[in-house]
Amino acid sequence: MNRNGKSMGKQGRILVVDDNKSILVALKLLLGSYFETVDTLSSPVSLLSLLREKSFDVVLLDMNFSAGINSGNEGLYWLSRIRETAPGIQVVLFTAYADIDLAVKGIKAGAADFVVKPWDNAKLVATLQSAYKLSVSCREVKQLKEIKREFRQESTMYWGDSPVMADLRQLVEKVARTDATVLITGENGTGKEILAREIHRLSARRDESWVSVDMGALTETLFESELFGHVKGAFTDARHDRAGKFEVASGGTLFMDEIGNLSYHLQSKLLTVLQNRQVVRVGGNTPIPVDIRLICATNRDLRQMVLDGTFREDLLYRINTIHVEIPPLRERPDDIIPLAQRFLKRYAARYGKNIGSVSEDAADVLLAYPWYGNIRELQHAVEKAVILCEGDRLSAGDFLLAPPAEGAFGAVTTLEEMEIELIRKTMDQHRGNLSVVATQLGISRQTLYNKIKKYGL
Repeated sequence: MNRNGKSMGKQGRILVVDDNKSILVALKLLLGSYFETVDTLSSPVSLLSLLREKSFDVVLLDMNFSAGINSGNEGLYWLSRIRETAPGIQVVLFTAYADIDLAVKGIKAGAADFVVKPWDNAKLVATLQSAYKLSVSCREVKQLKEIKREFRQESTMYWGDSPVMADLRQLVEKVARTDATVLITGENGTGKEILAREIHRLSARRDESWVSVDMGALTETLFESELFGHVKGAFTDARHDRAGKFEVASGGTLFMDEIGNLSYHLQSKLLTVLQNRQVVRVGGNTPIPVDIRLICATNRDLRQMVLDGTFREDLLYRINTIHVEIPPLRERPDDIIPLAQRFLKRYAARYGKNIGSVSEDAADVLLAYPWYGNIRELQHAVEKAVILCEGDRLSAGDFLLAPPAEGAFGAVTTLEEMEIELIRKTMDQHRGNLSVVATQLGISRQTLYNKIKKYGL
C-alpha cells in the first residue's frame, strides 16, 4: 500500500538466509505482501550456487549459523563471498543485539544495512525496500555506464591539414589531459560533439562513462528528471527510482549540447548543481555527490546573450574555463575533399558500392559550394551521391547541390529543398537564435530543431 492507501505492484526479489526455520516461515509470510518473490534458505552452504542459478535484488543474511566459522563471524564471511559472486546484490545483515559491532563491520565491508532481532515489521520492510531501490539504482547506473563506454576505439576526429585546425588540435591535446570545463562553439554541423568525444578520449577519464544530453531537445518538464533523476512516486509516471545524467556520468564526462537553448529559469538550477557538485533527485531530499568533467557546446553567441539578458553571466563563467572555437568548413577548404573521401569510403561500404574516388569535376563542385551546413551537410551530400552513383567514381552530376539563392528560390526544385533553404536563410539572418527563427517561421522550437537534425543544417 502507498501513503494514499492505494495498492502498489510488488517489486523486488528477496532471499532470506537464516538457520531458524520459524523465522523463515514468518518472514516469507510477512515479506510476501511487499515483494515480488521471497525465497528462503536455512543454511548458507548452498547460497552461492543459488545466487548463480537465480536472480535476486537483496539478501537478508543472518550473522550466525549453527556451524561456527571464524568465531561467530559467519555473516561477515558469507557477506564477502556474496560480494565476490554477485556484487550487484545488496546485503542486509540480520543480527542480535550482542552482534551490533559485527554488523557495523559488515557495513564497512559492503553491506547495505542491518536489522536487529527481534525485529520491528515496519522497520524491516522499510530497510529491505531501501536496499531494493539501491540495488535497482546501482544496476541502472552500471548498465548505462557500460553502454556509454565506447571510446576505446581509435578517434573518429578528422583534424585535416589547415593551420587553424593544427592550432586547435594543439590546444585540445593540452586541455584534454586536465579536468577543465570546456565550452565548444561553432556553427551547426562543424563537429562539436565529435570534438567533445575526442577530448574525453584523450583524458584520464577515457575508460569511464561518456554521457551526452541534448539540451535543445530537453523540455522544461523533463529537465530535472533527466539530469538529476527522480525517486519512485515523484510524479505520475515515476514507477521506479531513476538515476539522472549527472549520476550516470559521475567519474566520467558529461556533454551538454546546445547549452545556449536552455531557458533562463533552468540555467539557475544547472548552476546550483555545478557549484555544489551534487544533485538531489526529483521527489527526494538526499544530496548525491557527483564527479563529472563538463563539456558544453553551442552555436550561439553566449556573450551577446548575456548582454541581452537571456543567459546568466555566472553560468557562462562556470562553463567557459576553456573556450574552443571550431571554424566553419568554408574557412578550411583544404579539408573538403579529404573529408568527402572519408565519407565516400564509409557509405560505399554501407551500400555495397564499388566507388573509389571523387572525380575532378565533382571536386570542383564541392570546393565551390559554401557548405553553410558544414561537415554534416557534406556528409549527407556524399551519402546521397553514393546512392545515386552508377560508376566507380563520384561525378558532379551525382551531387544534388542547389546554389544558394539570394531572395528567390529559383534554384530549388522540391518542397523539401525550399524548406531547407528557407530555414537556412532564416538562421543566417538571426545568427542561429533558434527561438527567434522558430517564431519567424511560425513553428515550435522543437519542430524547428527536428528539421535541423533531419536536414543536417
